[in-house]
Amino acid sequence: MKFATVKNGTRDGKLVLVNRDLSRALPIPHIAETLQYFLDHFQELEAKAIAEFNRLEAGQAPESIAFVQEDCHSPLPRAYQWLDGSAYLNHVELVRKARGAEMPESFLTDPLMYQGGSDAFLPPRENFPLASQDYGADMEAEVAAIVDDVPMGISAADALKHIKLLMIVNDMSLRELIPSELAKGFGFVHGKPSSSFGPVAVTPEELGVSWKDAKIHLPLNTYLNGKLIGNPNAGCDMNFNLAELIAHAAKTRCLSAGTIVGSGTVSNRDRSTGVSCLAEKRMIEKIENGAPTTPFMKFGDVVKIEMLDNTGKSIFGAIEQKIVAAANVQY
Repeated sequence: MKFATVKNGTRDGKLVLVNRDLSRALPIPHIAETLQYFLDHFQELEAKAIAEFNRLEAGQAPESIAFVQEDCHSPLPRAYQWLDGSAYLNHVELVRKARGAEMPESFLTDPLMYQGGSDAFLPPRENFPLASQDYGADMEAEVAAIVDDVPMGISAADALKHIKLLMIVNDMSLRELIPSELAKGFGFVHGKPSSSFGPVAVTPEELGVSWKDAKIHLPLNTYLNGKLIGNPNAGCDMNFNLAELIAHAAKTRCLSAGTIVGSGTVSNRDRSTGVSCLAEKRMIEKIENGAPTTPFMKFGDVVKIEMLDNTGKSIFGAIEQKIVAAANVQY
């Protein structure tokens, strides 16, 4: 199944099913008004939603509407919890080098994870408000899982069963704010503004053979101002899969339905696949040429993130955002 949340003037939007070619949408208020409600009651509502999705996919839902990605919130416009890991250690090593920090050996066995703001995610097709170009705005293209209720102390094998939906993410970073913030030893606040998620969230079976070992084995494409800057495979060089990240997050707490767990920036050691963030590109330039030459994002720059299936069709829709000067922003 594929789900989206359409803007309707409320904080949580209106839940719709979306067909596989992302052309039609079907509101399902008789099943669930919002995605959070659906996740809260997943077991009892899943069969009803599947029946409606099959009707939509078969072209037997005359009440369906055109699906317009620009009308969408992030699938969960707000979430009870957003936990982002850093499963691609090639990325971790490069960005830590960029700020003069080494990668501890413990990172090889114990995932790195931070708790991000989740009270108001940005819609995937709306502008990204930036207070100052001096902050060093940088995209971070990632994948993420939404879970149902996860018990504390769960194993990775059992955590896999709790992955209900998958998404793509732009987890923006403000690179010039991060070093001093992390030096305080208390984690991100200013350096991590609101994230955005692709318009469509999908159940794992929608990915077919590309979903294996709790990884999405497909390239994640990132464009800056219309130019492809990276298409690393999200299933390669992923040191911790999504189930392992969920188990890590649940080590000392239960996770409520609707919790989102991210992969961290997708990154391959094969440099021909490009980058999913500018910090990596800058570090590679420093290693190869002695100094970075690629600037961070400026007002007017546009980032696009999208994942295609093996036939070239968009799976999650596209995140596409222009960097604009912030002025009394309210979500």
